[in-house]
Amino acid sequence: MVRPPPLLWLRPHSHSPSLRGPSLQGPHASPNWALSDWKGLEDSLKATVIPPPPPIPTTRSLDIWFKTNLDRVTAQFAMHSPLKRVTYRSKPWWTDLLSIRRRAYNSALRSSKRDRLDPSLLASARAARASYFKAIKKAKRDHWSSFLAAATPQTVWTAKKFAVGRPPPRFPELPGASTPVELNKALLDHFFPGRPPGPRDTILLPFADCQALATEEISTALARSSPSSAPGPDMTPNSVWKRVHRVAPHIILDLLAPLVAYGSHPVTLKKADGIVLDKPGKPLYDSPSSFRVIVLLQTFSKILERIMN
Repeated sequence: MVRPPPLLWLRPHSHSPSLRGPSLQGPHASPNWALSDWKGLEDSLKATVIPPPPPIPTTRSLDIWFKTNLDRVTAQFAMHSPLKRVTYRSKPWWTDLLSIRRRAYNSALRSSKRDRLDPSLLASARAARASYFKAIKKAKRDHWSSFLAAATPQTVWTAKKFAVGRPPPRFPELPGASTPVELNKALLDHFFPGRPPGPRDTILLPFADCQALATEEISTALARSSPSSAPGPDMTPNSVWKRVHRVAPHIILDLLAPLVAYGSHPVTLKKADGIVLDKPGKPLYDSPSSFRVIVLLQTFSKILERIMN
């Protein structure tokens, strides 16, 4: 299969990451794919039509065409998928029984406060409190036991982290950078120096010897993509794109075929999330070299990269 040369394909320095880390940016809500209305989404995807690109595209016009139509598709995901609750303190061990015990305790506590002279109400509130906190301890023990029983070679180290605990993440204290914006810029300049300007707006010509992109190539690229790979700023995992391709294979094909034919990698796909992590064991954390960055690319960009490789 003949493919055009990688004119604008993936280069680490060509991406524009936005950094996330301790106190740089808070958690952001992501779609809860487990609760998505897949029936309604599948019907909507089947009816989606991707218009052809401009007849004589330029770098900019092709990027605008691609972004417009990709946003149309991802907007359907948002319409049919609720957002996860953003919290630092999720409770996977919580059960319906605990909700019942909590309501009983709060009710008994309110009754005892309304009539403080009735000792039976106070005793009832104390008993409800003891029952509630005892149920919490049991729920935590049961959840931990079931987690350990279901541990795999891939999750055993997660269990070790939970058992041993870990120190809180260190916040960067860089000279001359006192605000999150200044810290973000200092880290970006350190990890991604000399970022080149964007590509010039030139007329794109199709490659004469390039064969048209086939649906089978997309299926192969998706099969090589891990469903558990962390997504980038698009917040769309590979598992969603795999399902989209099974339901409406024309969508990804119509979006990527012009990019392959013209050898273009849109600026839209060059946005990434950078997760800032501290390096353990450093005596000081006043230099960017005491931290490392994990760059999360958009999953759609990685699908295109796999096709080209």
